[in-house]
Amino acid sequence: MKKKISTLLLGALLVISCSSSDTSVDQNGVQPNGGGEPNTSNVWLYPISEIRDGGPGKDGIPSIDAPNFSSVENASSTLTDDLLVIGIKVGDEVRAYPHFILDWHEIVNDDVNGVAVAASLCPLTGTSIGWSRIVDGNLTTFGVSGKLYNNNLILYDRATNSNWSQVGLQCINGSLIGQRPDLVTVLETTWGVWKTMYPQTKVMTSNTGFARNYGLYPYGDYRTNNSYLIFPLTNNDNRIPAKERVHSIINGDKAKVYKFNAFGNGSTLRDIYNGNDILLVGDNTTIVSFELDAASGPLEFTYDYNGSEGFFKDNEGTIWNVFGEAISGPRLGNQLKATPSFIAYWFSIGAFYSNAVIYE
Repeated sequence: MKKKISTLLLGALLVISCSSSDTSVDQNGVQPNGGGEPNTSNVWLYPISEIRDGGPGKDGIPSIDAPNFSSVENASSTLTDDLLVIGIKVGDEVRAYPHFILDWHEIVNDDVNGVAVAASLCPLTGTSIGWSRIVDGNLTTFGVSGKLYNNNLILYDRATNSNWSQVGLQCINGSLIGQRPDLVTVLETTWGVWKTMYPQTKVMTSNTGFARNYGLYPYGDYRTNNSYLIFPLTNNDNRIPAKERVHSIINGDKAKVYKFNAFGNGSTLRDIYNGNDILLVGDNTTIVSFELDAASGPLEFTYDYNGSEGFFKDNEGTIWNVFGEAISGPRLGNQLKATPSFIAYWFSIGAFYSNAVIYE
């Protein structure tokens, strides 16, 4: 018994010692006996007490690093028109990443026509965002850290092991702390809309190398249950139902959101945000937004989706697609600048951006 008590005391001392070692940094991450050099691995931009362990651990939700693709014809047997996809277009190369696959993987690392991109989906916040895989000048891939903040995915880059907040759009821990990612424009819409716009698209298949039940959504009624959240939020904003999907334009620590019902069956909106002239085009499945400049600002735009690539047009007769590319007309070849924006469940915008503005 005496030996057992001694062993327990030794174990307790080791735990105390380890805990003291882990927390011996000041608020700037400087170790008192470390010569004043910052230890960024222990510094987080968000309170460490609010960083949650999601359960599976680092890479427990495996990213897809070698995606396989099929044609629209082959994909039609497994994809219904109402399923959401993340779409990307780089030059003439067009690809779609179905949500029902990324619900189980959250990140796909890909190379699209020479553009190294990580398409990330957080099922808990309903956010689909494209990031460049060129980080701090180096090519990398992203993985799932296993940690969450405000129920949102924290990615890590495999070059520096730094942690990145998806909705926060910044590095929150590691050697790149404070840096912002370079965004790659992607579109979240339904498979029915995407395949109509881009019948030549390639579609990521469930041939991922992993055994997952891709026909089953892993979170039950989470998508429609407004009272169901996995972890508490730092800020509860009840101005909009928690799981309502909104188009969110981000500017540093500020955000402005636009509801789908503002567009009815299809329309355009003009707005001023952060001093910029903003064009929004949307309907009940798809919303896109662009910053207008001196050349495009005087134009008048109207919604013009009729089952092909064109999504809107201007008063000069130019037809534009969802990526802001002029595909026919007098301004053929011109490109509108996409806003830093994405679709999200409202609760996540309210949690990350406490002063978010709602377009009324």
